[in-house]
Amino acid sequence: MQQQNSNTIKNPKMPGESQTSGTQMNDRDRINDCLSSCKWLTDNFNIMAREASHQALHQDVMTILNETHKLNRDYYNLMFEQGHYELEAADEQKIQQTSQQFQNYAETQLNQQGQGIMQ
Repeated sequence: MQQQNSNTIKNPKMPGESQTSGTQMNDRDRINDCLSSCKWLTDNFNIMAREASHQALHQDVMTILNETHKLNRDYYNLMFEQGHYELEAADEQKIQQTSQQFQNYAETQLNQQGQGIMQ
């Protein structure tokens, strides 16, 4: 893995990756298509698991959902390894600031819900 500048984390593109024009797909397009399909599948398996009324069906769908999530992550990692994704490294101060914002939001939401229940 190479670090391009202080905030960018990116792997180099695969050497010899074919460039396509028109309707032809290269390896990146194929992996991206698989990743998009996995995202669609996890969205729909999630709904199915939530709405399954039969316990055995629910367990089977949960197994498939977890496997699909793992495959989704594998495709993402593959694309990152091949240099198709670029990440920005966050500094510690920015992480702490974002964490505090979420904590404040959660506390505000819990307080508002608690007031609604007591009234």
